[in-house]
Amino acid sequence: MSVWNPLIKAVAATSHQNASAQQVVFCDFDGPIVDVSERYYHTYRRGLVELSLVYRQANCAELSITPLSKQDFWHQKQNRVADKELAACSGVPEDWFQRYMKQVEQLVNHPSLLRWDQIQPSAKTALIHLKQTNMRLVLVTLRHPHQVKNILQTKGLGHLVDDIYGASAVNAAHHNRVNQKCELLEHALEQQAKQGHRVLGSWMIGDTEADILAAQTLGLRSAALSCGVRSKNYLEALGPTCLYNELLEAVQFIADNRTWQAA
Repeated sequence: MSVWNPLIKAVAATSHQNASAQQVVFCDFDGPIVDVSERYYHTYRRGLVELSLVYRQANCAELSITPLSKQDFWHQKQNRVADKELAACSGVPEDWFQRYMKQVEQLVNHPSLLRWDQIQPSAKTALIHLKQTNMRLVLVTLRHPHQVKNILQTKGLGHLVDDIYGASAVNAAHHNRVNQKCELLEHALEQQAKQGHRVLGSWMIGDTEADILAAQTLGLRSAALSCGVRSKNYLEALGPTCLYNELLEAVQFIADNRTWQAA
């Protein structure tokens, strides 16, 4: 991962001194804005069903599967229990794990499962608050930008988001790669600085290690949210600048305490 371009830093510093420039707040999409827990759980359950069918055809025998409850599944996901361990405790044989993961990856972004995604309860209020305080909201997500735009438009939130930087692969969010999030955030920083917006000392809001580590790598403040795919205890161990339960809490602090903008 390259260090943030010094030339872009200089451009960003000039923008930072421009009183009329908008301050940028960077934010992840899945977790902070969208609750993906139902989609992930239904993907897990359907993956087990699909695997059972393939197993029956290959072995002329039934596969003994015992799915976790939604509560147990999400608790383990939030504490970053490995997919292999989740599969094993559900009854997936070790030598069938890769076949199971292939089923999950094929299913996770299927339209019949994407419909389970829901906007987080306070997300709309949070986005409106940022807009009312004249701050620029830029999404940096491992989801494909087209998916993000479709959801925002469907939910009537498109006008509250100023820009989107997303992954080109539709399954990138499922893998949650830190290096990829760092690259996307660095690109977003550079582009926003070139456009004359204020980015120095800004915030990255997110719910995973990818968001926090990307912010730390690029010298941004990090607001971790426990409403997403990682638990409060897991996030706390990563050392974010602040830790909140939901997006609205983070936005209220960021927008209403402007002293950080002078840093």
